[in-house]
Amino acid sequence: MQMKSIVEVTMMAVRRKLNTGNWEYCMEVFGYDFIVDEEFKVWLIEINTNPCLEESSKLLEALLPRMIGSF
Repeated sequence: MQMKSIVEVTMMAVRRKLNTGNWEYCMEVFGYDFIVDEEFKVWLIEINTNPCLEESSKLLEALLPRMIGSF
């Protein structure tokens, strides 16, 4: 739940900068890096606007082509 709240807050902070061309269909991919401490508190490390989309695992091999190939 903490990660979801952080993503919501950060997306609201930049919402006016997203889809500035007002396109009907628009997709952006962001890479969120989090760390969880010993008390299970979630900390945001960084947000990448150009995350690596490398198929480095079986899960990513299945998901990435479906995510970016459908457009």
